[in-house]
Amino acid sequence: MIGSVSRQQLVALLQADEPIVLVEALGPAFFADAHLPGAVNLPPALVEELVESAVPHRDARIVVYCSRSCEMSLDTARRLVALGYTRVEHYSGGKEDWVEAGLPVERGQGRSIG
Repeated sequence: MIGSVSRQQLVALLQADEPIVLVEALGPAFFADAHLPGAVNLPPALVEELVESAVPHRDARIVVYCSRSCEMSLDTARRLVALGYTRVEHYSGGKEDWVEAGLPVERGQGRSIG
């Protein structure tokens, strides 16, 4: 089962230093352009290849996002659940919702995985 998280809930989690893994499901060029602080890049096509490096613990709390009109985050979330990850959530507002709220983003490649 894939849960959902709102922008307000995600901000609260990050401010509380909750141990979560933020996963952007867009491709590397979109990720490098801008991504939520601390996110890792895990497009659907690379989940099986990179997930062990990105999220080694199957019980980690994972929040997956892409852009508001994108289905890639749900695809990545479904793949994670199928691989046995138990705490997967979806931030449907995505990067646009985050930026429109004036929240910070990081630029560049970010954390390397793989």
